[in-house]
Amino acid sequence: MTEETPTLYEWAGGAEALRKLFDRFYEHVRADDVLAPVFAGMDAEHPKHVAAWLGEVFGGPKDYSTQRGGHAHMIGRHLGRALTETQRRRWVALLIDTADEVGLPDDPEFRASFVGYLEWGTRMAVMLSQPGVEAPADSPMPTWDWALPPYQP
Repeated sequence: MTEETPTLYEWAGGAEALRKLFDRFYEHVRADDVLAPVFAGMDAEHPKHVAAWLGEVFGGPKDYSTQRGGHAHMIGRHLGRALTETQRRRWVALLIDTADEVGLPDDPEFRASFVGYLEWGTRMAVMLSQPGVEAPADSPMPTWDWALPPYQP
């Protein structure tokens, strides 16, 4: 990638696109039989916070870190929740479907990066949510970049 290459945040459409994505996504979550119980006590601002999280991870403003406490805060929100693989898979599938619905870019390069992060991030959330897991002492904010295809002509 070159210096002119936009960040994933820019390619996705920035804050507005991510807010639209998560506002719609959590509307679907509220109606989903697998996920609704997990998010039953969800704060009304939750979609906004998740959009800020993903925006920062994808190279956008550091709003989640400055306003919410960064990765340590995110880990803390998952500790002890005992998330399941079924819930994780449903969350990922529903978010990908919602990305299609709201018109997030669907080019293979962006989607490889987008889905790659969803897979990594949700697997980390499941691992960190299990009973007895303690938050790591050092938890820097993850950053995600463009996936590089195995073959480039």
